[in-house]
Amino acid sequence: MGTKLSIGVYAYEHTEALFDGRVAVDGVDAVFETAPLVSDIFRRTIEGHYDLAEFGLTYFLRTFDLDDPPFLALPILPNRNFRHSAIFVNTAGGVEKPRDLVGRTVGEFMLYGHDAGIWPKGILADEYGVTPDQCRWVIGGTNHPMPACDWIPQPVPDGVDVRHAEDGRTLGAMLESGEIDALISVDVPRAVLDGSPKVARLFPDYEAVERDYYRRTGIFPPMHIVAIRRELAQRRGLARAVYDAFTEAKELAERKYLAGAAKQHMGVITPWFSALFEENRRLLGDDWWPYGIGANREAIDTFLRYHHEQGLSKHRLTCEDIFVPELLDT
Repeated sequence: MGTKLSIGVYAYEHTEALFDGRVAVDGVDAVFETAPLVSDIFRRTIEGHYDLAEFGLTYFLRTFDLDDPPFLALPILPNRNFRHSAIFVNTAGGVEKPRDLVGRTVGEFMLYGHDAGIWPKGILADEYGVTPDQCRWVIGGTNHPMPACDWIPQPVPDGVDVRHAEDGRTLGAMLESGEIDALISVDVPRAVLDGSPKVARLFPDYEAVERDYYRRTGIFPPMHIVAIRRELAQRRGLARAVYDAFTEAKELAERKYLAGAAKQHMGVITPWFSALFEENRRLLGDDWWPYGIGANREAIDTFLRYHHEQGLSKHRLTCEDIFVPELLDT
């Protein structure tokens, strides 16, 4: 029997083969666990529940400012998303373009600098000249009240006005009422899902904006990595075996869609999916969800820069600082 490991990861289609046993970690007796919310996996990771686990990039990076940082990263990116679509506005508030956010009150989901907030704030600064210190910030839950997180460091840079929403309040309701002018959130506000005319996205044609962003930058923004405890990272070949297994599981999911194109994806319930798949394939290629350092260095380096610029890391970290050394060649 191989090394026993507990591994926490969300049940995505590209991790399904790890859960159902089609893909095994070579030399490892791995027990895979998931949770209803991916943030539950993050919290359990901090609490020492897992040997390896999916971890939000910002949650992972904040541990590097602890006295004894407990984790290194594997270049496995199980969650990524374009994030221009994560900025929502009150339609009566006069915020029609990015520069209109200057001087406004903006909500942010869960904590100051969640993964889906760091990307749009960095893009707003890089491309539109809107920096976080030009806004006032309110932190909380989007559709459900959320108390302040007490299990992860929460630095707030000097000169940035940040407060937590009052008990029982939601940022979605505050946005719809006009109490806040905008919201950056991984969760879509209920008002948008219900078709309320009072809330809209800052970029109405966000898909076109995000496709243009990818054409110009080559960045498909990563949100999460897989973290490994530093003492385990010293075991020769272990990190590589885990990386190879996650990669094989992800490639099985990709190949399913590539093969399904011949039958117009008749196993997928979404109408016109084949046209979307082909459009994405032309833009993103056959490996549209790449793992490894080589395919992701520019995106990771950009996130590391944003994290430091936004006051969430004391030092400007590099890929060499955060990833397991034996996987730097991936």
